[in-house]
Parts: sequence; structure tokens; C-alpha cells
Amino acid sequence: MATHETMEPVKTGKKQGDRLQCVVVTPERTLFDQLVEFVVLPLYDGELGILPGRSPLIGRLGYGELRTKSEGITQRYFIDGGFAEVRDDVVTVLTNRAIPAAKLDTAAAARELEQAQAQRAANDFDQAEKDKAIARARAQLHIGAAKG
Repeated sequence: MATHETMEPVKTGKKQGDRLQCVVVTPERTLFDQLVEFVVLPLYDGELGILPGRSPLIGRLGYGELRTKSEGITQRYFIDGGFAEVRDDVVTVLTNRAIPAAKLDTAAAARELEQAQAQRAANDFDQAEKDKAIARARAQLHIGAAKG
């Protein structure tokens, strides 16, 4: 005679599918590796919000704000380009630079913007570099102005 075992449900608080693992890596170090409820990425052509269960993707990052939220706390970072991969509820961000919003120096960003706007562009490459420098400085100013 076969017996049927009853399995009690495991109580783990949040279900596995309610969180994302977010990993942000710069050339120098891993800035953070945390479980979060959602992530907003600054892709080169706009923001992308990511929730658990998102289909896999790879995206090119622009200059802008990376936001994460966990247990009611939002963390904000300036991201300096790079790439992001989403796969199996893991968001991996590879970026040249990631600065917490609270540590942004808006005065330095304002000087960078002024210098970038004053640059002369002799060719298409110079113009592209000027545009990048302007976008980078404006993103830092925007994020830094909203801190606090």
C-alpha cells in the first residue's frame, strides 16, 4: 500500500519571484550585489524599469540614473554608460563609473558642463565626444540636484 507524505509549505517571507538580484560592477570593484524589488536602468535611448520575471535582455547603458528599491528604500546612482544584462531575475550592470547620488559633486559637474559646451568640434568625432561630455555632465547635475 502506497503512502502519501504531506509536505508543509515553507515559509520564507517573500517568494523567490518577488525579488531581483542586482549586481553593479565597475572596472575597479563590485559596487553592490543586493536583492531588490525593482531596478530602473538608464539605457542610451531612455529609462527601462525591470521587475522580477522580466524576459532576458541585453542593453546599452547611457549616462543617467540607476535606481533600485528594496523594503521602501530607494538607492540612486549616476551611471556612466556601459551594458546591462537581465537574465533569470539577475540584473548585471557593467559600467565605467557608478557614483551614489549623495556623493555627486554638482559644482564639479557644472564646471564639466561649462567646459564641454565651450569645446570646439572640428569634425564628427569631436562633436560626438562633446555631446557625450555634455550628456554626462547634465545627468550628474540632474541626479545631484534631486539628492537629499
